[in-house]
Amino acid sequence: MNQGAPIMDDEKARSLKTITTVVYALQAASFLLGITFIVAVIINYVKKSDVQGTWLESHFLWQIRTFWFGFLWSVFGLLTVFMIVGYYVLIANAIWIIYRIVKGWLRLADSREMYVTAQGNYLKG
Repeated sequence: MNQGAPIMDDEKARSLKTITTVVYALQAASFLLGITFIVAVIINYVKKSDVQGTWLESHFLWQIRTFWFGFLWSVFGLLTVFMIVGYYVLIANAIWIIYRIVKGWLRLADSREMYVTAQGNYLKG
């Protein structure tokens, strides 16, 4: 965990971890109902200030980046679907999104930060 992170009371920490879990679940559900991907990122942005400076911030950044990069690659894939390459882009994007959801959810279950943090890494969320 982040050694410089502020200490949260147990109830608040549990609540924020639950919200983070819900966002991963919504992202996973987006393969069945696409709108949940948008709902998930809205929750990320609404609750982002609550997790700022905690180990959960890295999960929020991970989830937000998953949304935006996944969205952009989906748009590119859809625009190029008339060429065969678009199908490959969409398949690769789906695999990448699944990887990010699983990786993040597993690290969250172990109460571990993601690799990305607000300090010093690319694409600050």
